Amino acid sequence: MRSDRYRRRTLTLLTMALNLNTSHVVGKPNKNALKVLIAAEYVGVEVKCLKNFEMGVSNKTPEFLKMNPLGKVPVLETPDGVVFESNAIARYVNHVSCGILFAAVARLKTDTTCSLFGSPPIEYGQIEQWIDFASLEIDLNLLAWLRLRFGLDNYVAAVEEVSIAVLKRALSALLLHIISCFLMLKGFWEMFDPEGYSLWFCNYKYNDENTDSFVTMNKVGGFLQRMDLARKYAFGKMLIIGNEPPFKVKGLWLFRGLDIPKFAMDECYDMELYEWTKVDLSDEIQKECVNQMIEDHEHFEGEALLDAKCFK
Repeated sequence: MRSDRYRRRTLTLLTMALNLNTSHVVGKPNKNALKVLIAAEYVGVEVKCLKNFEMGVSNKTPEFLKMNPLGKVPVLETPDGVVFESNAIARYVNHVSCGILFAAVARLKTDTTCSLFGSPPIEYGQIEQWIDFASLEIDLNLLAWLRLRFGLDNYVAAVEEVSIAVLKRALSALLLHIISCFLMLKGFWEMFDPEGYSLWFCNYKYNDENTDSFVTMNKVGGFLQRMDLARKYAFGKMLIIGNEPPFKVKGLWLFRGLDIPKFAMDECYDMELYEWTKVDLSDEIQKECVNQMIEDHEHFEGEALLDAKCFK
């Protein structure tokens, strides 16, 4: 009986659009509403923006203030109630899709997962992490900068300088994360730009000293921590190879530019502990080696892969 009620509700959600109250900029929904609409498009839930909504008028009415007492947008009207705050609305929309999906799974006896939440807890945590990152590191600093430029706050040069610096750092970190995801999921060579980036192999010079696996893994972890100064300019993959000592340490690095950044060589002493070789893009054997290092094969160069660490 419960499943029948749920199935009917699911069909209703599939055929009836959810209404989004939001302001518009040059005829288009604002950025927070777009966040919701993008999530809805990905998971197949129809959300419609109300066409006659007028910011400063519609959001001041008693009816709207019952939905959001602060009179802010976006606000989502659903058959079950109201949801405000764009991140919460995006999560709700995905929950709606999960309900539809689970009902279909029950009927078809298939197995699947919600498309935007991730499956294991670590994926869910990482998704939440980047939602918070976008809100706290990008949105807040972008807003602070724009308010100064639009004259909404008193202009203070030092405040603008800090906002821009933090925003640039956040956007650079996000860009490198997106690049690293594409490298792993969409195929490296489709994304690689040989005119703007360079690829390098690194081999640890003193592998004979790597007689303890724990110490070797800590050694590599320390190297990646000290490379934090290059986070805007690099993506790296370090491998610890072998079942028995001495363990081999090798890496693959993508640097912005055609050479290794000089400041990284000067400031991170670990760089001198490795031999660096630029990848020959015309060599298919080297390109296959790059693929194997990116994809975390269980074996590398005929030996078991003990551990892999990613710098991004």
